[in-house]
Amino acid sequence: QVQLVESGGGLVQAGGSLRLSCAASGRTFNFYNMGWFRQAPGKEREFVATISWSGTSTRYADSVKGRFTISRDNAKNTVYLQMNSLKPEDTAVYYCAASNCGFGSTSSLNYNYWGQGTQVTVSS
Repeated sequence: QVQLVESGGGLVQAGGSLRLSCAASGRTFNFYNMGWFRQAPGKEREFVATISWSGTSTRYADSVKGRFTISRDNAKNTVYLQMNSLKPEDTAVYYCAASNCGFGSTSSLNYNYWGQGTQVTVSS
């Protein structure tokens, strides 16, 4: 069992930066690949980024590649999402998720545990 709590969301102007954090409870955090998803009003939840359990492999959605960076600190049971050059279309609720499936999944169906989400709003 893994419990996830996101933080770091807020309101930022276009071009600005935010860093999201996701704190995990449970001694098995190191065994999970971790991901970030987001959901804008009226839209389906979409994949943003994922990182392998070791932190050595990452994958990004094309829409955020080059602007967002996912990382993790297994000693702190925390995964991060550094978001730079933010755009109004990045506005959404951002969710952290844990997966015990193979690395690289972009489908929310392959993630077993979810946080409650944190709101990110980018003004133009």
